[in-house]
Amino acid sequence: MEFTTWLLFSVVALLAIMSPGPAILLAISNSLTHGKRSVYLSALGNEVGIMIVSLSAVLGLGVILQTSTLLFLIIKVIGAAYLIYLGVRQWRSTTNLFDSKKQQEKITRSNKRFFFEGLLIAVTNPKAILFFTALFPQFININAAVFPQFLVMTLTFMVLSFLVLVAYGKVAFKAKRWFSTNKRVKWFNRTMGSLFVLIGLGLLQFKTARAAA
Repeated sequence: MEFTTWLLFSVVALLAIMSPGPAILLAISNSLTHGKRSVYLSALGNEVGIMIVSLSAVLGLGVILQTSTLLFLIIKVIGAAYLIYLGVRQWRSTTNLFDSKKQQEKITRSNKRFFFEGLLIAVTNPKAILFFTALFPQFININAAVFPQFLVMTLTFMVLSFLVLVAYGKVAFKAKRWFSTNKRVKWFNRTMGSLFVLIGLGLLQFKTARAAA
């Protein structure tokens, strides 16, 4: 995998990971109700879940990439459309992740429960499943070995995901006051949404150029 391809993938992955979802909600909730340790444990479980989803994608997409150029192109188009969908959904969202009014009452949980909670969220998260099955082909060089490329992208995604979840957990307390107004929440959601749409359109144009070549 070329460095520029990996860098583009990292940008897309980071934007996808930062998009508010179940794993981020869990990180914030755990941070507010159970402390930093719970965030690390649930984030670790999330990364194991990501590895499971990625391996499942490898087993299915490896055959598609090697046997059908048409299906390969279809999946790439679906991937770009998915990014645009995330952008539109984020732009229209009015959800305030930093609202402290929805905090749950503190309860004692075992380390295993935090871990498996994060794992289950990852393997049942449509965003993660669609990302691996629809967007990975965007960055695959079909003239090179497929598995090493999947491995690099999976590890990159796991590291970025862990860092983002921990970061969300750590800033939850500090950021909740700043995001207390609806105007700031709206600004945050529209900024993220715009980035998703721009990246999606850029990938669609990029792959069209490659196909024409």
